[in-house]
Amino acid sequence: MAQYKDVTPPKGDKIGIKDGVLNVPDQPVIPYIEGDGTGPDIWRASQIVFDAAVQKAYGGKKKISWFEVYAGEKAFNKFNHWLPDDTVEAYKEFLVGIKGPLTTPVGGGIRSLNVALRQLLDLYVCLRPVRWFKGVPSPVKRPEAVDMVIFRENTEDIYAGIEYAAGTPDAQKVLDFLAKEFPKEFKKVRFGTKAAGDQWQKQLEGIGAPKRDMPVQVGIGFKPVSYLGSERIVHSAIEYALSQKRKSLTLVHKGNIMKFTEGAFRDFGYQVATQFFRERVVTERESWILGNKEKNKDISVEQNAKEIEPGYTMMTPDQQGKVRAEVDTALKLWGTHGDGKWKQKLLIRDSIADITLQQVLTRPKDFDVIATLNLNGDYLSDALAAQVGGIGIAPGGNINYVTGHAIFEATHGTAPKYANQDKVNPGSVILSGEMMFRHLKWNEAADLIIKGMDGAIGAKTVTYDFERMMEGATLKKCSEFAQEIVKHM
Repeated sequence: MAQYKDVTPPKGDKIGIKDGVLNVPDQPVIPYIEGDGTGPDIWRASQIVFDAAVQKAYGGKKKISWFEVYAGEKAFNKFNHWLPDDTVEAYKEFLVGIKGPLTTPVGGGIRSLNVALRQLLDLYVCLRPVRWFKGVPSPVKRPEAVDMVIFRENTEDIYAGIEYAAGTPDAQKVLDFLAKEFPKEFKKVRFGTKAAGDQWQKQLEGIGAPKRDMPVQVGIGFKPVSYLGSERIVHSAIEYALSQKRKSLTLVHKGNIMKFTEGAFRDFGYQVATQFFRERVVTERESWILGNKEKNKDISVEQNAKEIEPGYTMMTPDQQGKVRAEVDTALKLWGTHGDGKWKQKLLIRDSIADITLQQVLTRPKDFDVIATLNLNGDYLSDALAAQVGGIGIAPGGNINYVTGHAIFEATHGTAPKYANQDKVNPGSVILSGEMMFRHLKWNEAADLIIKGMDGAIGAKTVTYDFERMMEGATLKKCSEFAQEIVKHM
């Protein structure tokens, strides 16, 4: 048992893990952070739902032993620390926990408490399922077409980025280094020198702008994208897709511009898929090649190459050779993937981030499981949440499938202007708890939460955010909505 300074764990048992499989006792200790702002209101409502679901599902044979730990404003007010060591230790020791929304400290120090927890526990998967509950108001015509699960990489990309503020000595050191060691690349920094700034200033003065002396002010940032970081997120996403009998996995990236970070993520993703899951997956281009062969048994490698690459005839001989080699490699899969067998495999494809944000609106059924880097996942998960009713009911989980550590959390902010009003929608934490129960393999309790949520929304007994957009709805407080969910279990 770990040693705690300011908190005391309740009676109960620790969740364990062996060979990557959780060992969940009947009375597990689950650490929780109620959160800031509206967090306490939401947590009280959510705990009512969680305890009722467990009681109804297991008749007293199973029970959660809740362990309150602290972060954010409540922690700062009690202990003068935004993220106490006790809190991190509790999540480490008991493996699985849950939390409400947290205030990000203003000023120096921790950039984000959520990011800090993810990095301290190496929670490399941010899992964001997105589905529509019948009756929830939506800005799109067919919200029922949205049924996606996003695997967002949690430890790299810009959330682990290195930044230097414009005009600081550190930023200047980086600019000087680039100018000396990478002069070709340094030219891309448009205003990285005083001379470049002065030249632009003279142009401005030519159209009547006042004269001024501008120092070099360039903010600098780096983002890491590694093979191993990409491997573990893509591997987890593929395993999930296969276990849940999903049809496709899309690697979302901006590799057409950031070729050696975002583009590397795409390439790493295909490498993981074909190296670890060869018998169970087919890439999109392989499906085209195999499909062409099935339609025309006598198609040549050259003709197949022309079919999958419309610009084949304008390519250089080396480029054409690479496409023919790709066709040859795909056709070697004929024994396991040919004659239509590829249609039963998990389809691995990729999509540019900007077109993805368009197509999840216009062609949502084309997307099933998505694996992507951190920033793209942030944009996508929030945009998709808006399609199915808003971030107020969007759940999230942060998971390390190897160590077993997981923190499930509200995906929205603290909304302090509604604090202590028993008003806001607790759906994000409630559905995050539903994800937590599935992670624990307490599927019966999870199913009851979904049934209760469906029932409460279907009966139009909802909180203000839904009530104002639903004709004939009955307004319920946060706590009352929780009771409605329990009633419909």
